Amino acid sequence: MQCPLLYRFRVIDKLPEKPSEAATRGTLVHAVLERLFDSPAGDRTAPRAKALIPGQWDRLLESKPELTELFDGDVEGERLAGWLGEAEQLVERWFSLEDPTRLEPAERELFVETELASGLRLRGVIDRIDVAPTGEVRIVDYKTGKAPRPEYAEGALFQMKFYALVIWRLKNVVPRRLQLVYLGSGDVLTYDPVPADLERVERKLLALWDAIRLATETGEWRPRPTKLCGWCDHRAVCPEFGGTPPVYPLSVRPAESEEGVQGRMEPVRAEAGQPVALEGP
Repeated sequence: MQCPLLYRFRVIDKLPEKPSEAATRGTLVHAVLERLFDSPAGDRTAPRAKALIPGQWDRLLESKPELTELFDGDVEGERLAGWLGEAEQLVERWFSLEDPTRLEPAERELFVETELASGLRLRGVIDRIDVAPTGEVRIVDYKTGKAPRPEYAEGALFQMKFYALVIWRLKNVVPRRLQLVYLGSGDVLTYDPVPADLERVERKLLALWDAIRLATETGEWRPRPTKLCGWCDHRAVCPEFGGTPPVYPLSVRPAESEEGVQGRMEPVRAEAGQPVALEGP
């Protein structure tokens, strides 16, 4: 939804991408908040959470040694220390938004997967699921960035509605609440979905998959320039920046017509969250 050509580079060409400090910090903070719930409720304090950061960073480096590239040339360790300090600030801010001593998550970092009647498979990883004693389900997602402006809130909620749709199809239960916790700005965005909302999401996903299948068959993956292009790792091979994409690795069929393909390839205009995935039958 962000950019069809970027989807091709990532999913079909599998072009490598450099790790970023922001994304890696988000992974680290998520790991700390997940691990904190291993402790008894009374031990879930801000100092305890911050104390988990060095160990979780070591674990992250062990699983992804390439992350050491983030701090190449940082001989004195000043950049790394500042980066870890920013992670501490995000973790500490969480305690002003939620009280972990009063939470007992039903699930953490839960992988979910379901197949729609159409054969389209949906899957993703949910940060946290809370279940009230009365059975209501709340889906919680942590964001280490800042909350979007109101006009972009719907795009931010798309990821959460995706998760809600998967839970609904899996468990036949519509989650009572969707909650985005923005640690970068100290905001909490909530939304209470109804079946009609999730049915609309399902229709949007089916339309999106139709566009993906058509592009896969024809090789017509078109860039959609936005201000996010400045952070893209693939500008060197993007025609919007004078580059040439690599040779398409899949066989293609002739496009029906330029006009027909263009009409059917219009991307769904919403901001995708992460990490969600679509997989066809």
